Amino acid sequence: MEGDDETSGPMIDEIYANGGDDGNRNHRPIISGDQLDIEAYAGLYSGRTKIMRLLFIADHCEKNSTMQLEALRMAYDEIKKGENTQLFREVVQKIDGRLGPDYGMDVAWCETVDRRAEQRKEKLENELNAYRTNLIKESIRMGYNDFGDFYYAHGQLGDAFKSYVRTRDYCTTSKHIIHMCMSAILVSIEMGQFTHVTSYVSKAEQTPEALDQITVAKLRCAAGLANLEAKKYKLAARKFLETGPELGSHYNEVIAPQDVATYGGLCALATFDRAELKACTPLYSYDDSKVIDNLNFRNFLELVPEVRELINDFYSSHYASCLEYLGNLKTNLLLDIHLNDHVETLYDQIRHKALIQYTHPFVSVDLRMMANAFKTTVAGLEKELEALITDNQIQARIDSHNKILYARHADQRNATFQRVLETGREFDRDVRSMLLRSNLIKHDYNLRASRKL
Repeated sequence: MEGDDETSGPMIDEIYANGGDDGNRNHRPIISGDQLDIEAYAGLYSGRTKIMRLLFIADHCEKNSTMQLEALRMAYDEIKKGENTQLFREVVQKIDGRLGPDYGMDVAWCETVDRRAEQRKEKLENELNAYRTNLIKESIRMGYNDFGDFYYAHGQLGDAFKSYVRTRDYCTTSKHIIHMCMSAILVSIEMGQFTHVTSYVSKAEQTPEALDQITVAKLRCAAGLANLEAKKYKLAARKFLETGPELGSHYNEVIAPQDVATYGGLCALATFDRAELKACTPLYSYDDSKVIDNLNFRNFLELVPEVRELINDFYSSHYASCLEYLGNLKTNLLLDIHLNDHVETLYDQIRHKALIQYTHPFVSVDLRMMANAFKTTVAGLEKELEALITDNQIQARIDSHNKILYARHADQRNATFQRVLETGREFDRDVRSMLLRSNLIKHDYNLRASRKL
């Protein structure tokens, strides 16, 4: 490779070392390639999202029957702690007798729960009618809220959303509005209606006097999920990075702190430039002035060391190590209910950014050396580079015979001459304007504003 200046030498050595001859570099162990520990994973969540995540894993690991049955077993046990008989029947159908008689259809339990639900619903209706008759706003609000909780517990999400939203007309304080918004956001996330999520996050943020730090962190996470679902990865990254450490496990009915690190880290890698990446992620520097750039996000990244290391490797141009971390994480990321649809897109964007960043400092790059660094074949690398060149993301041309990429850097000499000529033309125009003005003044050839009578 040929560098643009004398300082390129050390960088070439570093990238070459990262390619294939890693004998001198102490690799950190890759620990993310293990099979997902479903029990530990499910322990991060509570409520309905715990069940839905387990069912999602079961639906997406059909080739691994052991993992699938483990997920279904845990979902079965979790559902029986609640009152959602419809979801229970669906899980029993998916198990299909593969877990033995203890995990079969429990007709008696379903009938008991349904009968109790009918009685509870009738009681709630009578109470709400009484509240309406007495026109007590707070009681009516609580009545609709109780109905929302009832429908949510029984899996009737549409009715739960309507009940929660109806409480808005009876809210008398800012805290009531925040409670209504948070309930609507929770149900909307479960339904996959992320436009509602964005709307109610905005409504909640319009009453800042009632927001505590934990609620603010929850709203950031909800907004991040909405932007992630809309494929607005840069906005999603910003929202997750703005999430404060106060979140803790207070929102595990929706998201875990580990998810904040994973979602935010991957979205940032895919969309941020180097300056933004440095400003928003904890990157260790040898500069005495800074050690960490984002203290808040560091707390989340410490929970997922693999994501922390791949971000550091990407920023430090250790692309082979970064891509290795990504490769080991991919299987488990595909089992994530929110990230599954976006893994391929995010991975492609991260890889393209790495390719662009790798070629940027050099006039010429040996494709064999570059292919070694990215753990791919020369032919495969050529196709990737061709696509980036066609898309105008890399200014270069490929010598397929000699397997060399030549950068098309701007002609600095010509650009300098053009700037000088443009400056000269501007100076000439300004001088002519000044001379014209002075001559007009000299010959008293100027229009005076007529005085208004």
